[in-house]
Amino acid sequence: MARLSPFLAVPPLLFAGLAAMFYVGMTQNNGDAMPSARAGGTVPALTLTPLGDKPEFTEDALTAEGAKLVNVWASWCGPCRAEHPQLVALAEEGVPIYGINHKDEPANALGFLEELGDPYVGIGADLEGRTSLDWGVYGVPETFVVNGDGVVLERIAGPVTREILEKQIRPLLEN
Repeated sequence: MARLSPFLAVPPLLFAGLAAMFYVGMTQNNGDAMPSARAGGTVPALTLTPLGDKPEFTEDALTAEGAKLVNVWASWCGPCRAEHPQLVALAEEGVPIYGINHKDEPANALGFLEELGDPYVGIGADLEGRTSLDWGVYGVPETFVVNGDGVVLERIAGPVTREILEKQIRPLLEN
């Protein structure tokens, strides 16, 4: 009868250990793992081009009285599609939302808005991603809450969900 080498147990044990480490790492909630360099600072310059015949906006709109949102999105982004109903509902409540269309084909972006509704009071295309870089965006969607002084109060990385809307965005809009 042949004896099995004790070293045969090493690969399965290593695999189990690595799998446990990955699981723990993926399920820990470290909050916003990549904080925004913009939070607490003023809105950066905008380098946008018109998107079809949609109304444009400038930095002046972002420093106008009252809280507002700046939403960076793209038609090719699945989470952007998922968050869109929250943005449409906010716009219907009168919350000003400005859109930055990120590295998208204009025809696709306009089709997205035609299909799902247009919540933006002003919009611009960031075809090269320059404005997104200036804002510190590292993925779409990202949404920024901006106050009447043009100060970024909060950055939401990822889609705006109902929970994020109620717990993070609405309290800032009320101040």
